[in-house]
Amino acid sequence: MPSPSQECADEVLDVIPLIMRSIRKEMRSHRSPGLSVPQFRALAFAGMNSGATLGELADHLGLMPPAASAIVEGLVSMNLIERSSNTADRRRICLALTTTGQEKLTNTRKIARKCLAEMFFSLSGTECGKISNAMKKLRGLFRNAPAKGRAKTESRE
Repeated sequence: MPSPSQECADEVLDVIPLIMRSIRKEMRSHRSPGLSVPQFRALAFAGMNSGATLGELADHLGLMPPAASAIVEGLVSMNLIERSSNTADRRRICLALTTTGQEKLTNTRKIARKCLAEMFFSLSGTECGKISNAMKKLRGLFRNAPAKGRAKTESRE
């Protein structure tokens, strides 16, 4: 019999892809012409991680650094992302959104939020509150979690 944490893990593994599919579909349908989905994902990552490096972006996108660099180059040419050298190590390139990039990201997130809110409309205030609280807990668990080697065996059965 699975433990409560294993059941929780199964639910997350089953539900998160469904949620992400809906979000991606909505964001694809409202993105600017000429902005690919990987470019949008890079834009969102840079928006949430100002000063992130090209390597960190590549890891996030699941790409090799040269492919991530090509995506960044496209975003730079559209004036959505800017690159700068790290003050401590000039070989490290840091990424940040431009004002135009931040506006594009903000507008796209507003559209996605509206779509999700419409999907949640049929839920009660209590149900929405429970989902919101669960998401806050998940954010706390995952925000600072190492990318690899995090798995622990279940000791509370």
